Amino acid sequence: KENEREGTTARTTRATHMAKRKLLVLLKPFDVFPVRTSDASRTSNSQTSHILDYLDNRRKVHKDAIRFCQSILQRKPVDWEPMLRNDLSQPIRNVDLVVSIGGDGTLLQASHFMDDSIPVLGVNSDPTQAKEVEGLNDAFDATRSTGYLCAANVNNFEQMLDDILDDRSIPSKLTRLAIRVNSHLMPKYALNDVLVSHPCPAAVSRFSFRIKKDEQPCSPLVNCRSSGLRVSTAAGSTAAMLSAGGYRMPIWSQDLQYIVREPISPGAAFSLMHGVVKSDQLMDAAWFCKDGVIYIDGSHVRYSIKHGDNMVISSKAPVLSVYLPSHVLS
Repeated sequence: KENEREGTTARTTRATHMAKRKLLVLLKPFDVFPVRTSDASRTSNSQTSHILDYLDNRRKVHKDAIRFCQSILQRKPVDWEPMLRNDLSQPIRNVDLVVSIGGDGTLLQASHFMDDSIPVLGVNSDPTQAKEVEGLNDAFDATRSTGYLCAANVNNFEQMLDDILDDRSIPSKLTRLAIRVNSHLMPKYALNDVLVSHPCPAAVSRFSFRIKKDEQPCSPLVNCRSSGLRVSTAAGSTAAMLSAGGYRMPIWSQDLQYIVREPISPGAAFSLMHGVVKSDQLMDAAWFCKDGVIYIDGSHVRYSIKHGDNMVISSKAPVLSVYLPSHVLS
């Protein structure tokens, strides 16, 4: 009897504790894929029909995943509010956890509105299916969502959520990237990377940079004519940086990696076209085109720059607390 009473008390205490948790559920929108129309069904050829079937299925799988996760949340003693990621416009505050349902893009968008006090759990709503990719390889690329930073999917979401609510899971601290233009801090931090380039992809980007520590140069001044400059965090080193010829960094690294895209006749400076900015260093760069753009984590967040602007890029930014999949941690 005494043990039963103790067990009931423990469960009641646990439920009371859990009831205090507030969650923001951030959703990838449904309209990211084109919707099949009746006219398209009549006029499409076989390959187009396969592609439309594939896109219809992606939309369905994503919607089913949202409904599934919401059904789990409804059974838990938590307060939660859904929001489409495109509706985010203000910093995320007064919640204990952000759950992003979509892929890495949804988690990245959430990160732009988060400081280091609130953790985020990414749910990959539409994971890539290896057999599907192989079966459709001759027709089109059937890759779905990579979800590199997403620890959950529909198969383990409830277990992941329970582990978080019961404090059995600890989020990882991911380094982010800060950029200052003419000493002014840009309002969004990059979780993956920044790209500095001319707004026209066919135009030449002209800039210079050097690495500094404690206001002292650690490298010679490098003058560049190229397609732009990309700087990534460890989390972003598996994305565009890796595709551009960079290397995968340990996820816990606080260093930044940079690469000059398609340098034109670098000559003796060739070895400086790709390198590292240590956690206690910064990159000091100057822009020498009439127009330029700084892209933060892709194309959605951008800041305009002009000839003569100075940029300082470093890892001196608030970390982001993320529950990561085990394969990323290992």
